[in-house]
Amino acid sequence: MSVTTQVKLPAGRPLAAKLGRDDLLMRSFILIIAVYLVVTLAMPLYAMLSKAFSTFQFDLSQIELQVSDAEGNFSGKVLSAAALNEKIRAISAEQLATSSDGRLELTALFPDFSFRSPVHYKVRGVTPETVFLIGSERKVGTEWHDVDSNTFRKVVLRPIKSLGLSNFGTYFSTPSLFISIENSIFISLVSTIITVSLAFAFAYALSRSCMRFKGAFRLIAMAPILVPSLLPGIALVYLFGNQGMLNSLMMGESIYGPYGIVLGSVFFTFPHAMIIITTALAISDARLYEAAISLRASAWKTFWTVTIPGARYGLISAAFVVFNLVITDFGLPKVIGGQYNMLAVDIYKQVIGQQNFEMGAVVSVVLLMPALVAFFVDRQVQKKQVALLSARSVVYEPKPNRRFDRICFAFCALVACFIVGILAVCQFAALIKFWPYDLTISLKNYNFDRMDGGGWEAYGNSIQLGLLTAFFGTIVVFIGAYMVDKTRGFRTGRTLFQFLAMLPMAIPGMVLGLAYIFFFNNPANPLNFIYGSMTILVIVTVTHFYTVSHLTAVTALKQMDGEFESVSASLKQPFYKLFACVTVPVCMPAILDIAIYLFVNAMTTVSAVVFLYSTDTALASVAVLNMDDAGDIAPAAAMGMMIFYTNATARIIHLFISKVILKRTQAWRLR
Repeated sequence: MSVTTQVKLPAGRPLAAKLGRDDLLMRSFILIIAVYLVVTLAMPLYAMLSKAFSTFQFDLSQIELQVSDAEGNFSGKVLSAAALNEKIRAISAEQLATSSDGRLELTALFPDFSFRSPVHYKVRGVTPETVFLIGSERKVGTEWHDVDSNTFRKVVLRPIKSLGLSNFGTYFSTPSLFISIENSIFISLVSTIITVSLAFAFAYALSRSCMRFKGAFRLIAMAPILVPSLLPGIALVYLFGNQGMLNSLMMGESIYGPYGIVLGSVFFTFPHAMIIITTALAISDARLYEAAISLRASAWKTFWTVTIPGARYGLISAAFVVFNLVITDFGLPKVIGGQYNMLAVDIYKQVIGQQNFEMGAVVSVVLLMPALVAFFVDRQVQKKQVALLSARSVVYEPKPNRRFDRICFAFCALVACFIVGILAVCQFAALIKFWPYDLTISLKNYNFDRMDGGGWEAYGNSIQLGLLTAFFGTIVVFIGAYMVDKTRGFRTGRTLFQFLAMLPMAIPGMVLGLAYIFFFNNPANPLNFIYGSMTILVIVTVTHFYTVSHLTAVTALKQMDGEFESVSASLKQPFYKLFACVTVPVCMPAILDIAIYLFVNAMTTVSAVVFLYSTDTALASVAVLNMDDAGDIAPAAAMGMMIFYTNATARIIHLFISKVILKRTQAWRLR
């Protein structure tokens, strides 16, 4: 009988896979694109947050003064500016709080001051870091400066920077600013309820009825994506404004305010909600409906127990998407909002109107909160979504029902008339000489070079921006998605990259644009040279629309089996050869979709670029805003329609190119 003894080996380090050249290269690509997102997203946001919490205040204790007699002789008595103010109360605590470019004249400390007086003054700082101005000359330190009375009135104190919440206190204590929060949330909720309800009914008609012209209705429903959000505002002015065609229907109410914003918001957010809900309804299992029929459930009960539960995640996602789009939109409330304040417009007013960048940053942070909450709640809801379509599922096919089909057709026709009507009114306005007095057809409104806004050059710049964004954005997004999906290991780095890639969806365009001012316009930033150029417009547009493009690419890549990488490795082929010869051709439909998505959004975006363009890089979408501000509403409508026709043409070209390219790259699907 033999006894087997077990030998216990000493504990050692856990085994780890050895990294090859491909692994190192792929991780390097992840780090490079992650650095791009950090520089173009995380760091500008940090700069903006820093600005929001930066407070500036005049510190009178930092200045000392001496006053001479009428002969110009100084007694040597040193006066503290703080002590003087404490004695006469000339400058209140509210006046001491200021912005970064604040100036405080010291003459207020001397009630009997006269610039004609022969009296002289000496001024100095208490510390070596004290800063004040004599005229336009900057003075620093504790050295005395002797000035006459005429020059003393040009002596001003500069504020001291500190961190605190006083900016937020000022914001929430200012009723005209604080009410913007209530207005924005109210408009967003009302618009979301109306839009999601209409979009669900429209999507339900497309997927559950046998009505005619489904393709035409679907095409018309997508049209609002091709225009900037300002355009429906212009159309509503021509329809329901003071001189509008249908002004009598307003029954004394004004379109300039919540009515106009809600109507315009429903127009430009409708296709986004419809796409999501249509996708949710398209995966219904016909067996559930057969079971409901066998149980003799009524159509109404089937609707509430089968259809709505099956589409609930799509409805929730659509609601959050619409809410985010409305609360962060700038163009529409700017055009038709009137005196009805909203958060996005407040940012514009604070920055452009009052040059108060700190308060603009505060409003941006306030606007960021509901957008972030809506985004993360939506992500959590999507994580709970379960698969509703199994391998045994049966695709639902609607059965003809003449009465139901007619009702669906009538509803879809009404929605289509609303969408086509808005576009038709804008085109009509663009062709009329002078509404409502001269209705002669003319092309004079297309003479953009005679209007404010940048002329035809702005239109050319937008096309250039769209092409550059589509080209470089598609490359960056798809390579980043490929690396994060196919890289082995490196879990922490991939998780961080995914977070950065998802973050842009939660950042409003106005917030991102303002953050770019604080970050790239800083002279100490080595990237300052791109500020005001086409480069920064391309970067901000790619970053702003990064998330949807990234998700599109990841979805396409996940459809490819991991065996491709295993076979490539067994054949000792580098990953970039597999990427170029297999991955790119297979994913070409998604790549083309990303390119056209970026192009269209680059043509229509306003909020992300309104702070960043220069005289040489004016854009068509911003030109619409500037012409509307200048009172050139008809030319603004004309430019908006040019954007629409350009995007429609781009879609047609995209469709043609897709058919040609996909015929070669997707031939394997037909085998």
